[in-house]
Amino acid sequence: HPGSYPPNSLCVWMIRVPPPSLVQIHVSHLAVEGPSPCLFDWLEVQEQTEFVCLTCRFCGNVAPPTLNTNSSTVWVTFHSDGTIAGTGFTAQYRAVRPGHKSCSREEFMCDGGRCLLPVSVCDGRQNCHDQTDEANCSHKHKECGGQMTGPHGYLSSPNHPKPYPHQQLCVWYISVEEGHVITLSFRNFSLETQDVCDFDYVEVHDSDDRGAGRVLGRFCGTTVPTDLTSSGPHMTVVFVADEGVADSGFNATYRAVSVLDSDQFACRTGECLPQQWLCDGWNDCADGADEHSSSSCEFIEVEMCQGLSYNLTSFPNIWLSIADQREAATLLQQYRVKVLMELACFNPLQRLVCGMFLPQCSPQGGVLQPCRSVCSLAEQQCSQALDLLSFSWPFNCHLLPDSQDPMECSLP
Repeated sequence: HPGSYPPNSLCVWMIRVPPPSLVQIHVSHLAVEGPSPCLFDWLEVQEQTEFVCLTCRFCGNVAPPTLNTNSSTVWVTFHSDGTIAGTGFTAQYRAVRPGHKSCSREEFMCDGGRCLLPVSVCDGRQNCHDQTDEANCSHKHKECGGQMTGPHGYLSSPNHPKPYPHQQLCVWYISVEEGHVITLSFRNFSLETQDVCDFDYVEVHDSDDRGAGRVLGRFCGTTVPTDLTSSGPHMTVVFVADEGVADSGFNATYRAVSVLDSDQFACRTGECLPQQWLCDGWNDCADGADEHSSSSCEFIEVEMCQGLSYNLTSFPNIWLSIADQREAATLLQQYRVKVLMELACFNPLQRLVCGMFLPQCSPQGGVLQPCRSVCSLAEQQCSQALDLLSFSWPFNCHLLPDSQDPMECSLP
């Protein structure tokens, strides 16, 4: 760091402070291959305590809030696989006395020591057991955000081009017709300049839920972001401002683009490229996605995943950023050797993992994620066995479709 981390790394730090002091960790930078559930590269914090750490594994490009642990001894683990690498992370720790837990200036504290990022405060969802994150929200500006469903639209920070008010949380949920994707174009952009976008920022999510899907980008400062394109008919745009410096803000437009008629191609990073650059022999996307064939069904060739309820899949796998079956087979081999074959619950876990790594190719086009019930069954039967192997349950089942409809999700 700040160069790219090497492949196949396993780094473990044991942090120990004199009892009864507790360990506090602040991750100031994070750029680790994602997205959630962090199957390939991750930063993980484990405590030596009876308390259960519910959100101890991190990846992606958004640093987590301050971690106030309940232990004097903490293990921090960084793991990378053999493929995509980022610049990694930087973190600081210190000893704090019980009862003196704290959060960073821009963060919100609840539950006696849990820190939340500003985007999670007054967002309409209870993130804290004491519910204080949704209390006293009347000061939030009410004239921003909302549902947007037309084929095109306009959004801007409050008062733009005048300075935006302090203490803002604006969330726009954009949905267009099926068979279309969303292209978001920023026009003016001027937010508080920061080394890390923690105070005032715009964050764009590739889904209709900030807790699901990948983050297309988080932006601050005065550089106008490039056009961003969703992978489906939903996009969420979040604007956050703290109580400090205010600038003139931003405005942006969006438009629905037919998947069939689009004159542009979206890289998995959200960057838009001309269609004529597809399959031209040059890797114009950072991950080379423009040189992979477009999503068409292909027979499953990975031996471990043959014999499922379906035999057709499609690549690239946009959820896990897997380019082709050969890469999927390499990753699955690691899982089989290290975990799957050792467990009595091999069958349900195999169906879930294969459904994620080699998703079912839908006759209507695209691919289907496994149904949530597939994940829940595997977690119920396997999580305890994985714990014994010191391997945390890697999936967030709530991110999968809660349905049994074979048109919406698959039952491998």
